[in-house]
Amino acid sequence: MTISHRRVGAGEHKVIVLHDWFGTTAGWGPFLDYLDRSAFGYAMLDYRGYGDRVDVPGDFTLDEIAADVLALADELGWERFSLVGHSMGAKAAQLVLALAPERVRRLAAVCPVPAGRFPLEGETGELFHAAPQNPLARRAILDLVTGQQAGAVWLDRMVARSTATSRVDAYAAYLAEWSGQDYTEKLTGLQLPVGVFVGALDLALTADVMRATFLKLFPQAELIELPATGHYPMYELPVRFATELERFLAG
Repeated sequence: MTISHRRVGAGEHKVIVLHDWFGTTAGWGPFLDYLDRSAFGYAMLDYRGYGDRVDVPGDFTLDEIAADVLALADELGWERFSLVGHSMGAKAAQLVLALAPERVRRLAAVCPVPAGRFPLEGETGELFHAAPQNPLARRAILDLVTGQQAGAVWLDRMVARSTATSRVDAYAAYLAEWSGQDYTEKLTGLQLPVGVFVGALDLALTADVMRATFLKLFPQAELIELPATGHYPMYELPVRFATELERFLAG
């Protein structure tokens, strides 16, 4: 199976990019305009049930995403590559690392879901579990994770794109995966450069959450706190985010 993907740049340092629960390969915002295309070569794939692969059948699991990432790398002839994962995509990227640690140069985890279980309980749990069927719940989540600082135009646009480019069954299945799976044991003891990017305005995946999870699992990790942004620095802080991301990838 040939895996549909998008390419940005043709540099020597190869990078596979994994989007979030709401997003697709088209959901990386203006920060793509500020990437160094001579130094890096980026490949972005949609998950099954999303974007260009909305009609591709699957079980809609993180294991399936990880297998597709490695299959794409093989198709491209990329023996080694770095990984950039946003939110849910960062949890999938950690699974890729667990499956093929010898192939991963660096891991950039952007506003990431940690490797362990991430229980969604109470009113927050109700909100997230309503989101597959309810666009207003999706909007409330986006408002929460951007620190209630984003305007209505952006929120409405993000919700419209999310509902138009993802299947409800896939969206619901991935929620169960990123909140319920635990890959901590598979990752314990792995050593490689890890950059953990967190938005200062993100009310869910905060710097304190990263210190209690990511930085304990990867003691060598670098925590990069991005000011004046929440969960979507690719939209909220594109120039600074592109600069900081490539600074980390370049080492």
